[in-house]
Amino acid sequence: MMPGSISRRTFVQGAAMLGIYGGLMGFGLTGCAAKPEEQAAAAWKAGTYSADVVGHNAPFTIDVTFSDTAITAIDASTNQESLGVGAYALEDLTAKMMEYQTLNLDAVTGATLSSMCLQQGIKDCAEQAGALKDLEASPAPEEEIADTYSADVCVVGGGGAGLAAAISAAQEGAKVVVVEKCGITGGSTNVSEGALNAVDPERQEKQGIEDSVDTFYQSTIEGGHNLGDPTLVHYLTDNALDSVHWMESLGVQFKDEVGSATGSLGERSHYPATPSGNTYIRSFVSYIEQNSDTITLLNEMQVTKLVTDSSGAVTGVEATHRGTKPVTVEAKSVIIATGGFGANVEYRQKVNTGVWSSVKLDDTIGCTNIKPCAQGEGLELAEGAGAELIGLSDIQLHPCGTPGTGLMEDIRTSGRNRVFVNKEGSRFVNEGAERDKLCEAIFAQPESTYWIVVNKVRYPSETEPDANGATIENMLSLGHIVKGETIEDLAEQTGMDAAKLQASIDAYNTVVAGEAEDEFGFKAGNTADTQLTEGPWYACKKVPTVHHTMGGIKIDVDCHALDATGAPVKNLYACGECTGGIHGSNRLGGNAIADCMTFGRVAGKQAAANAGA
Repeated sequence: MMPGSISRRTFVQGAAMLGIYGGLMGFGLTGCAAKPEEQAAAAWKAGTYSADVVGHNAPFTIDVTFSDTAITAIDASTNQESLGVGAYALEDLTAKMMEYQTLNLDAVTGATLSSMCLQQGIKDCAEQAGALKDLEASPAPEEEIADTYSADVCVVGGGGAGLAAAISAAQEGAKVVVVEKCGITGGSTNVSEGALNAVDPERQEKQGIEDSVDTFYQSTIEGGHNLGDPTLVHYLTDNALDSVHWMESLGVQFKDEVGSATGSLGERSHYPATPSGNTYIRSFVSYIEQNSDTITLLNEMQVTKLVTDSSGAVTGVEATHRGTKPVTVEAKSVIIATGGFGANVEYRQKVNTGVWSSVKLDDTIGCTNIKPCAQGEGLELAEGAGAELIGLSDIQLHPCGTPGTGLMEDIRTSGRNRVFVNKEGSRFVNEGAERDKLCEAIFAQPESTYWIVVNKVRYPSETEPDANGATIENMLSLGHIVKGETIEDLAEQTGMDAAKLQASIDAYNTVVAGEAEDEFGFKAGNTADTQLTEGPWYACKKVPTVHHTMGGIKIDVDCHALDATGAPVKNLYACGECTGGIHGSNRLGGNAIADCMTFGRVAGKQAAANAGA
């Protein structure tokens, strides 16, 4: 790939509609069949063949249509893989298989399981069609990767913060190269719910919500146990709404009403109009596509070293493409935006001396982030260049983990009108509490697990997608949740005590009705709070999971990476989850995206200015 170009792999395609999976994966590209001189020597058995595969999120069927010489259509539209991650890998690989008529394609890093299941399914179909031998013999496409790239600004990491920084720098006139180790673009932002906290009078006043920037600041400081840097917190809370408006200028659409992310301690969470944080990534990549003369996005590129001169100033990065080809990016400014280290089990156990020191954060505790995207390499890179790391023991657990994986799936804890009960059916915590308090209470329950219980208030239709694109119908078909027409029925299905479950719902409802104070401290002060009275009822089992690492590279409000004396490491900047000092020892729900976008914009602007753009 030459400077200024964008490969097919960098495009995160997506329709701004809830039927996105079918739109992405129903291919009938007969125009991409092989040229006559490239066609198979022996005729294949024309027809459509099917294979059932087990994806990352759920089983699905792949249908492949063959002529007697070529693949003419691939349909994997029944998949439920994550937008921007597994769904993107299926689309990317399918398009390449159609274009190049080959099975010799590398898995997309960051979506390996989805890639492998697609490749196996198409291989099975090819074998049925008698085409396997020819497709396996067909050569893989070559990727054009230069030995050296030059830029004003090099951004290490193509997640939400990194892309925000890259676009911000380009808007200031800088030439930018983004290096991303995964084959997907957008990192773990793709699988976030996308909640972005900001005081927004235009939206909040229409909902009757009383709020202020000072209230937002106090909630963030106190929610972080007064350990956040006040200067950084002030900048975040003062400028988060500007980030909303900036994202809207790039084409992002937000819902008209704000809500409450889990542990947000306020009703100011902005959600994208289409499911998940992948909404943001689609808009960002669209901008990059339209400005490919100023931003180059290089995927499958693992940075191994920050290059420095004799004075210690950072002058670029060294990387390897797909683990083999050395690549150098020369840059006047470098921004580290590599995310956190939540999926690095060894590292998180090593530094876990803080709030969760009593819990062994081994591989029995999952992680909500995409595993390759949350390994913490950026911390080592920055430290090697002289930057100081702070707050590493501040690790956040989230109460919305899926047992066995730690991923946030199915019925979410965000929002309102849900009750947390233990295995017996008894409430045990204030559902509106901070995330660390929620998880502490969960660990104290039998088997350190609980059920989230909702009813028709939260899901009036079993076929209508929720804010994350999931439907009750699909959750039930996959066996991920339990349904009961009545409380007694739900209790029987889950093994709970019906009387205790009914008492839990009744106690919750009396608080919402203003008839009693809750023994756990829950307050029905949210405009969305409603009594839960009618079935059907749904329950989903949950566990605590590693969600965010608050510690990282020490920065100032200009996103300079600072050394142990507080002085900037020359030409080095950082933003997003790889930084420390903003969230204290507990991050509020909805503050991560606000952090990534607000400080990502700052990092890009300052790095561009440093480069003389």
